[in-house]
Amino acid sequence: MSKEDLIKQAKQAVLDGDEEAAEAMAKKVISEGINPVDIINEGLTPAMTEVGDGFANEEISLPGVLVAAEAMTTAIEIMEPHISSEETAEKQGTVVIGTIEGDIHDIGKRIVATMLRVYGFEVHDLGRDVPIDVFVEKVKEIKPDIVGTSSLMTTTMAGQKMLEEKLQAAGLRKNVKTMIGGAATTQEWANKIGCDCYAEDANDTVLKAKELIK
Repeated sequence: MSKEDLIKQAKQAVLDGDEEAAEAMAKKVISEGINPVDIINEGLTPAMTEVGDGFANEEISLPGVLVAAEAMTTAIEIMEPHISSEETAEKQGTVVIGTIEGDIHDIGKRIVATMLRVYGFEVHDLGRDVPIDVFVEKVKEIKPDIVGTSSLMTTTMAGQKMLEEKLQAAGLRKNVKTMIGGAATTQEWANKIGCDCYAEDANDTVLKAKELIK
C-alpha cells in the first residue's frame, strides 16, 4: 500500500472517529516501513485540525471531537515507538510542556510533544490539569530552555499569566523562554502576559521553538 493511500486512511479514520481503522492503519504503516512522521504531519494532524474547525463552527459536536481525538491518539501511540533515530534530529534543547491547571484537554498538547521529540527536543510532558507550582518546580529541577503551556478554555487562560508571574517571582523567568498554545490563546494574549511566543499548531511550535533557543 502506498504512503498516499495510508495518509488518506489516516485522515478518514480521524474524521470518522474510527479507532479500529486508526489502529489498522498505524499497524500497516509499521509493516510497510512507511515513515510515521509523514503520516502524522500529512494525515492525522490536518484531519484533527479539520475536526477542530468543525467544532468551532458548530458543525461537529463535542462527542465527535472526542472520538476523533481517540482515533488519533491510538494511531500515534502505535507509531511513535517506531520513529527511527535517523528520523529524529540531534538534540535541540529541553522543553517542559503541559496543559494548564483546570483544563483537562490533552490531545493537541500530546501531538505537540511528539513532534518536538521528532525534531530533536528533549520533552518533559507534565500531562493535563497541571498546577502552576508544578511547572515552576519542574523548571527549577531541570532548567529547561522552554516551558510551554496549552489552554483550550478561556476560563483557564489566567493560569498562563500566573505562571509568568510565579516564574518571575522565583527568579527563573530570565533563564527560560515561555510559549503558549491552545484554542483559547492568541498572539495578543501572549503579548499581554509577557510570554515569549504563541504557536498556532504542532508544526508552528517546532519552528518557533527552534527560533527561541537560537
